[in-house]
Amino acid sequence: MKQRIAILKYNAGNSTSLNYALARLGIEAILTDDPRELLKADKVIFPGVGEASSAMKYLKIQNLDSLIPQLTQPVLGICLGMQLMCNSSEEGNTTGLKIFDTEVKRFPAKGIIPHTGWNNLSKAKSPLMDGVEPNDDFYFVHSFYAATCAQTIAECDYILPFSAALQKDNFFGAQFHPEKSGKTGEQILQNFIDL
Repeated sequence: MKQRIAILKYNAGNSTSLNYALARLGIEAILTDDPRELLKADKVIFPGVGEASSAMKYLKIQNLDSLIPQLTQPVLGICLGMQLMCNSSEEGNTTGLKIFDTEVKRFPAKGIIPHTGWNNLSKAKSPLMDGVEPNDDFYFVHSFYAATCAQTIAECDYILPFSAALQKDNFFGAQFHPEKSGKTGEQILQNFIDL
């Protein structure tokens, strides 16, 4: 049976490359900010490339800030999408959706920021991480990171250890971009679709 996959539209980028990655897996998705469509979807993907405070402002205008934490189907936040699901972000002093019990902080100025490029994960656990091997690389591009916490399901180390992936109940997050991470990223997207 064909699943209804919704990509959350909220004026933050990367939905086009995400759609292409899903299409390579034979999956069709709709791009929407309509609460009725999001509630009907079998899975929701919360993408993001952008700035936290302006993205949260759009979510509030559309009343999506109250809808998203109430979703009961599997939800995957990617990069900024994952960060907005945390308690707060230092980027724009933004209050988050408080799904993941951790804070998003700016990387200390001890290395090149943003963290851009390929890196591998450690301590990977959860069905989202099925098939991930220690030397599998994923594509990152971010200046802010989610601190590790009880909901961390994979870590990455760049300047310091941070949450590469998070999970709480039906909510999942990936700091890396699975849609830009080749076969390893496709594995993550397929794992999410298979949940």
